[in-house]
Amino acid sequence: MVENYSEDSIRTLDWREHIRLRPGMYIGKLGDGSAPDDGIYILVKEVVDNSIDEFAMGAGTEIVIKVEEGMVTVRDYGRGIPLGKLVDASSKMNTGAKYDSEAFKKAVGLNGVGIKAVNALSEVFEIQSFREGKTKYVRYSRAQIVEEREIEPTTERDGTQVTFLADKEIFGNYHYIADYLEAMVKNYVFLNTGLTIVFNGNKYFSKRGLYDLLTENMNGEGLYPIIHLKGDDIEIAMTHGRQYGEVYYSFVNGQHTTQGGTHLAAFREAIGKTVRDFYKKDFDTSDIRTSIIGAVSIKVQEPVFESQTKTKLGSKDMAPGGPSVRNFIMDFVTKELDNYLHRNPDTAELLLKKIVETERERKAMAGVQKIARERAKQVSLHNRKLRDCRVHFNSNHELKNESSIFITEGDSASGSITKSRDVNTQAVFSLRGKPLNSYGLTKKVVYENEEFNLLQAALNIEDGLEDLRYNNVIIATDADVDGMHIRLLLLTFFLQFFPDLVRSGHVYILQTPLFRVRNKKETRYCYSDAERENAIKALGPKPEITRFKGLGEISPNEFVHFIGKDMRLEPVRLSKADSIEEVLSYYMGKNTPERQDFIIENLYIEKDELR
Repeated sequence: MVENYSEDSIRTLDWREHIRLRPGMYIGKLGDGSAPDDGIYILVKEVVDNSIDEFAMGAGTEIVIKVEEGMVTVRDYGRGIPLGKLVDASSKMNTGAKYDSEAFKKAVGLNGVGIKAVNALSEVFEIQSFREGKTKYVRYSRAQIVEEREIEPTTERDGTQVTFLADKEIFGNYHYIADYLEAMVKNYVFLNTGLTIVFNGNKYFSKRGLYDLLTENMNGEGLYPIIHLKGDDIEIAMTHGRQYGEVYYSFVNGQHTTQGGTHLAAFREAIGKTVRDFYKKDFDTSDIRTSIIGAVSIKVQEPVFESQTKTKLGSKDMAPGGPSVRNFIMDFVTKELDNYLHRNPDTAELLLKKIVETERERKAMAGVQKIARERAKQVSLHNRKLRDCRVHFNSNHELKNESSIFITEGDSASGSITKSRDVNTQAVFSLRGKPLNSYGLTKKVVYENEEFNLLQAALNIEDGLEDLRYNNVIIATDADVDGMHIRLLLLTFFLQFFPDLVRSGHVYILQTPLFRVRNKKETRYCYSDAERENAIKALGPKPEITRFKGLGEISPNEFVHFIGKDMRLEPVRLSKADSIEEVLSYYMGKNTPERQDFIIENLYIEKDELR
C-alpha cells in the first residue's frame, strides 16, 4: 500500500522539537550513564566547556561543579553573559559570542548549539548571569521559559551559573558515575594549567599539564622519564610502558578527542619519523610505537570536528590560510623531540633498548603470527564460532555506538543470544570451554591458543584499536562459580594483552536476571534478592518464582528483553589505583598468602550470615 504524500506530509520542526526528536545529532548516543560517552556526560561537558572558554580568555580561574541526585550545577567566575542577551544565549539557536573570532579565537564550542541542546533535553534548566553588580535569572522546562526575573542588583562575583536536571523522558532511569565525571574534571585541569575546579567539594589543579595527565593515567613507572614538550599552540608528553599496544590521549582546544583525528595521526607519524632519523636506523614504526603512552594537545582556530560531540578532529589546517595540522605537528615534534634526545642521552639509550627488544620479539613471533592468521581465516570460513552482525560502522567509518559482540560459553547460551539478538548490530562469539589462564604468559600465546587467536581476529585488534569492529565488547557468562571464573579468565586476557580495550571503555559485563516472578497478569525479571522480594510483594500471594541457573535456561523469547534497549551493562573500569600487574597477580597468580587469607576471612563471614 502506498501512503498518501501531500502538503500535509511536510512538517517544519522548531529547534526544541528537533533536538528532542533527534538528540543523537547533538549529543551522540543517549545511554543511561554506564558509559563515559553517554549523553548525560555530554550535557555536563557542554555547560563546562563554556566556562573553560572563559578561563581561556583570561576571565576566571575557578569553576565549581556539583552533581547531586541527578541535578548538575556549574558556576564559573568569568565575565558573565551580557544580561540583556541571557535568554537569547540560552534559547536561540546559532546565537553566541563564539562567532566573533576575536572574542573566542580558539574556543571549544563554536556553533551556538551546545547549551541550547542541554536546555531542550532538561526537565529543569536554570541559568543566571552575574555581571558588574547586576544579575538576571531565567528558569526553563524543556526549553520553555517558566520563570524570568528582571535585572536586579547583586553582590555576587561576576560569572555564570547553570543548573540542570536531564529529562527522564529522554534519558530514562539514568545515573552519573562519579569516576567518569572526575576523569572529565581532571582532563580539564591538565589542559588548563592555572585553573582550579572544585567538584563535589574536592579541588583539582595541575601545574605540569600533560605531564600530570600521563602520571595520573599510568599504572607504574615508565621505562624512561616522561618527555614533556611545549610550544605555541601545542603540548606533547610521552614515554613507553610495559603494556602491549599503544595508548594515546589527544585534545583540541581543550576538547578530549577520544576518536583522534588529523592531529593524532600526525603525532604518531612524527614520532616514528623522528626516532628513525635520530638513530639513523630504518626501524619498523610498529616497533617504535609499541607500548607507547602519549598525549598531544593543540589549539586550532575555527576547528572542524566530525560530529557535534567533537570526538574526532577533521580540520586539515591550524587556521584559515595557515599551516596544515600535519605539518605543524611534524615540524614541532621532529625538532623538539630530536633536541630532547640529544640533550638526554640516558633516555635515548633506554628508548633504543626498548625498540630493539620489541623488534626482536616481533621477529621471533613472525612465523607463529603468519600461521595463526591463516588458521583464523580458515576456521572463520568453516565454523560458527562467530555469528557476525551486519553493520559495524557509520557513514564516516566510525564505530556505531550500538555495534556489540557478546562473548559467551556453551552452545545453549550462545544459541539463546543468537536467536534473540539484533542481527544488524549484535554479534555473538562462542567460547569452547574455559579459556586458558594467560597471566604471566607472553603474547605468543595469543597466536598459539586457538580461542585467543580467533577472538583477537574477530575483534580485529591485533594492531591496536584503530580497526576495532565492535564498540561494545560484552562478556556474557552464567552468574555461577564457573561463569565468574570464565569472566575472570577473559578479563585477564584483555588486561594482559589489550589493556587499552578496557581503558577506552569498550568492555562490559552483561547483567542477566537471577529470578522470574510472575502471576497470570504480569511478569517481572529480578536481578537481585531485593528485587525478587519487591516483586513478590507487588504481585500478591503465591506468584510463580523461577531461579535461572544459567543463560541457556532463558528462552530466546525472554532473552530478547535483556539484550534490547533495556539491556543492563556493567562497565569494566580501571582507575589510577588499579595496577594491572598487582590485580592480575593477586587474582590469577599462584595462591598467595594474601588471597588465601581473604578467602578464609570471607568464608567465615558467609558462614556466620548463614547461621
